[in-house]
Amino acid sequence: MANRDALRAFQSRLASRLQAARTSGVAASWLAVEAGDAKYLFPLGHAGEIFPWTPPQTVPYTEPWFLGVANLRGGLYGVVELSTFASGAASATAASEAARSQSRLVALNELLEVNCALLIDRLVGLRSVEAFIASHAPDADAPVWLGHSYTDAAGARWQEINLQALSQQPQFLSIGA
Repeated sequence: MANRDALRAFQSRLASRLQAARTSGVAASWLAVEAGDAKYLFPLGHAGEIFPWTPPQTVPYTEPWFLGVANLRGGLYGVVELSTFASGAASATAASEAARSQSRLVALNELLEVNCALLIDRLVGLRSVEAFIASHAPDADAPVWLGHSYTDAAGARWQEINLQALSQQPQFLSIGA
């Protein structure tokens, strides 16, 4: 009975927050996340479901950024450590399970047809263009999956990642070491 009441309360809060978001007139464009020392923006149309940290089953002979596979709600997903993939450098130490309390797995939208989830260290929230004061185009030599970078009022730099372009890159799809 208590579970049913808690579910009703959650659904009620969720419905009221969705209604408030619809009537505020501000549309979110990105899911803001942190991975390693960087801040990233995922286009909402490219991001899928967000899962709590689930330790993946390791796969031998793969790239250091490919952590393995995980069963997420009955689906098998490859798990990529975003900070390691984006930086190109292996992470210095594996995080403990306690340190992963704020970590999340952000699945790519199923329309991208890649069963992959990106490991991020922390969800920051939703962001719209109005949340930023400056925008910079990517460098000419930047990977094609990097979009514009944005600066917020606090001076923090946020890098947009085009998850659709990322999901089509041979480097991202080739997990074998």
